[in-house]
Order: sequence, then structure tokens, then C-alpha cells
Amino acid sequence: MVHRVAVLARPGVIPFELSIPARIFGIARGADRARLYRVVTWAVEPGTVRTDADFDVVVRHGPEAVERADTVVVPASYETTSISRHGTLPPDLAAAFARIRPGTRMVSICTGAFALAAAGLLDGRPATTHWSATDRFGELFPQVKLDPDVLFTDDGDILTSAGVAAGIDLCLHILRSDHGTAVANHAARRCVVPPWRDGGQAQFVDRPVPEPAAPSTADARDWALTHLDQPLTLRDLASREAMSVRTFTRRFRQEVGLSPGQWLIQQRIDRARQLLEDSDLAVDEVARRSGFGTAASMRQHLRAALGVSPSGYRRTFRT
Repeated sequence: MVHRVAVLARPGVIPFELSIPARIFGIARGADRARLYRVVTWAVEPGTVRTDADFDVVVRHGPEAVERADTVVVPASYETTSISRHGTLPPDLAAAFARIRPGTRMVSICTGAFALAAAGLLDGRPATTHWSATDRFGELFPQVKLDPDVLFTDDGDILTSAGVAAGIDLCLHILRSDHGTAVANHAARRCVVPPWRDGGQAQFVDRPVPEPAAPSTADARDWALTHLDQPLTLRDLASREAMSVRTFTRRFRQEVGLSPGQWLIQQRIDRARQLLEDSDLAVDEVARRSGFGTAASMRQHLRAALGVSPSGYRRTFRT
């Protein structure tokens, strides 16, 4: 059955964020090349909706779209409303949210989390938003378990992301959770974006782009990806860039937002997921090729990251 996604366009919506779900979910295909999602855009009042750019968008669907939706996505809007002023939903938006079926998955991109919090959907639950809005968010919604440092949070039927590009990460994460790594990676390749950035990665990286002529860890990362099946130490990686371990570790965290060890585990988990989905290799061989060494080690890491065993993951996502 095709999964129905309804994306809210509010006055002042950021066009880039509004388009993310349609692009990521819209290009997802199953093994039979059939569409996996149907994405519709809706507004409290259908018609012309002003964006924060120098153009408007025409939205054909109204709140009735959420009555049939399996997932509702709320992107950011720069319009000043009672949400950012007082932490309450405008009456028309509250009425629209009341039409959402119980159990519908709710997703926010950037400051769209303010709307979910104002609706009471985030009370007592983890959430994030754009780093520049976290102080105001914390003041308005102290009952929310705000994590200001992560790219996105996943609490089952409630997911939130930080600003702009983190919305891409979250949509790919949802796609991966729904249909597996192969489908998500295909969508990422079509969009020419990295297929995987862990939700726990820091929002704000000290130096995301190295200064001209500054040493980088990019070559070491590329080399590591082709040698994941081998034991890799910090000294091995640092030597690829002719750096000391201390300098390499500092530079790596500045560029990636993770320690080298965290990043390596992340890449090995992703490799293991791909092999479990796309091959008939025994679990022991998957563990060896992904660099975990033993099936027990891989099982431990997959349970910590995904809450499932390798065999359970394969049964769930094997096409």
C-alpha cells in the first residue's frame, strides 16, 4: 500500500524545506519500481501561499488531506504567529491538527517543531530544532526534552530535525527505517547527497569547510571506506594525512562533528545493513566484511544502534 504524506505549507514557508519531502519520498521506489509514497502539499486555506522568498506557491489541498495521511510533515515558516510569541497554535491550525488521525506519524523540519510542541505532541518527548531557535523553544516549551545539539530525533511516531539540510537527513532516515538501506541510498544518489548522517551528529560544526591550504581528513575517510573490513586504528588514519593522532582527532571532529571512532562505527553499521539486505552472505561473513570481526560484535552494535539483531534486520528489510 502506498504511504500517504501530507506536507503543510504555512505563510512564510521556506521553499527549500517545503520541497524536501516531495523530493525524497517522491523518488522512492520498491523492487517492482512502484512508488512507495504519495506526497501532497496542504494549507489551512488552499490557494496562494506566501513564501519567505520572492515568489508564492499555489496549494490545491486543504486540511482534508491530513485525514487520510499516514505521515504529516511540518516545515519551518518565518511568519510571526502566536506559536513563537506565546507557544499556542492559531485556532485555524489547531482545528486542522484536530483532523489528524491518532497514530499518524508527525514530522517537523527546522522550526516546524514549534507547531508540534504548541499542539502538545512533544510533551515529555525528545525533540530538536534549529540551533538559533533553541533558547526560545526551551522558554516556551520546558516540558519538551529538547536536545539542541543533534541533527534529528526519532521517537517512533514523532520525529524532529534541525534546520534545512537536516530535513534531508531526517527524510532519508525515515525512508531507511520504512524500506531499508538500498531504497534510501538510491534516493540519496538521485539527490546527490550523503546517504547517511547519524541523528546524533552535532548540528554546529566548528569548521565544516577547511580553510584554503589547511590540512584535511578527507583522504583518510575515503581510504577508510575502502578498508572497512580491516582493523583500523587512529594511528592508521592519522598517518594517511601525515598528522599526529591528537591533531588528526581534533581536525576530524571539526570537519565531521564526530570522533573518528564514532564515525567508523557508523560506516560499519551502514555497510552491514547493505550486506544484510542485498546479499546472501552468512552473518559471520557480513561481520567480517563490515569490519566488526565477529558476529557477536556486530550483533551488539546493531542492537545498540537499531534495536534489532542482524537476522531480525535481514528478515525485516530483505526484498
